[in-house]
Amino acid sequence: MGILAEQHASRLAHLVPVRVGRMLQTPFAFYRGAAAVMAGDLSGEQTSGHQVVACGDAHLANFGLYASPERRLVFDLNDFDEVFPAPWEWDVKRLTASIWLSGRNSGHSEEQCRTAAEAAARSYRLAMRRLFEGTAAERYYFQVDTDILSATMASAGILDEDMKKAKRRTSEQVLAKMTAETVHGEPRIVDQWPLVYHPETATLDRVSALFDLYRSSLRADTAVLVSQYRLVDVAIRVVGVGSVGTRCWVVLMLGPSGEPLFLQAKEVQRSVLESHGGSRPSSDVIRLLTKFGQGYRAVAGQRIMQAQSDPFLGWVGNTVESDGQLRDYFVRQFRDMKGSFAVDQLGPGPLADYARLCGGVLARAHSQTPGSAFIAGYLGRSDVFDKAMAGWAKHYADQSEKDHAELERAVRTGRLDAESGI
Repeated sequence: MGILAEQHASRLAHLVPVRVGRMLQTPFAFYRGAAAVMAGDLSGEQTSGHQVVACGDAHLANFGLYASPERRLVFDLNDFDEVFPAPWEWDVKRLTASIWLSGRNSGHSEEQCRTAAEAAARSYRLAMRRLFEGTAAERYYFQVDTDILSATMASAGILDEDMKKAKRRTSEQVLAKMTAETVHGEPRIVDQWPLVYHPETATLDRVSALFDLYRSSLRADTAVLVSQYRLVDVAIRVVGVGSVGTRCWVVLMLGPSGEPLFLQAKEVQRSVLESHGGSRPSSDVIRLLTKFGQGYRAVAGQRIMQAQSDPFLGWVGNTVESDGQLRDYFVRQFRDMKGSFAVDQLGPGPLADYARLCGGVLARAHSQTPGSAFIAGYLGRSDVFDKAMAGWAKHYADQSEKDHAELERAVRTGRLDAESGI
């Protein structure tokens, strides 16, 4: 529990019990919030020696749907708070262990969990080999669009509905769900304590000044577009499991015709791969990730690893908070055609299909780091790697269940406070 307590020290104190409550729900929920714990565990393990730009939190629920700049739905990794140069094996282990835990959470047999974990590892190995049969440009342009997604997930039975939900998630939908009109006829974000609220220290003037810095991090075309919107409201909004307690803002802006644009500004601390995994960049190329602070790290890592990235993706560094602390943020669109699969509703067959898809996507992300042909050669053509990763995933799933039980004991004995159902 020491690592979690260490993380809580830098977070909003009144939200720490919410984070603990969410991690208590299941061992898989605990695992989602325990990236730092796993990074510490991985730090002592042997690796092949090759580093990539690693996601740092490549668990099953951190893959999903979102809109490309051309407004097409694509499927990719979608969480980069922990991105950092690290051994490629760490991401694969994070993924395969999450698959085993998710399978157990859904009542699958141990053999079905093994099948799904092996499917992810095999897909990673085969995809890496196929990617390096092409050129660097072909690896760069490859993406998983809805056609590939449909072919892979045909057996899931929930694909069409998930895609329809993603397409309905627009700023207009968020406006209707999260705001109310003031007496002056302008929308304001409605407080829903403790998940959505307006801190007393937040002022539009101060946030406007920060947005000038954010705009300077954008491409020229997106910066010009954003300049046509005016800031209307900002509020804290709690997200996820692992991120609960960090400062995550939802920002409402209105365009020339009164059209809404919602952005999310999310606090970024040091990657757990560095702070708890002890990883250090091993080449000048991936050392660039740390050049301009934590917000830049998250944005640059996302742009490297994703086949398509949000055009509104930007960062703000070294902002002085009301408590005198310096903090970094990255900014992205909020809920714009974003969606994910309900992994707890996937049967054994669909889970294996989804695991296979995620393994291939992770390989594409790792293939962007120069020198990663080494991985394809290292893994070879046999299934030794597939089986080894599945076996490791089983043992780490066992350990995560023990860690979850320890969290339950800490709450039960009063060492930690928890708020459930929030």
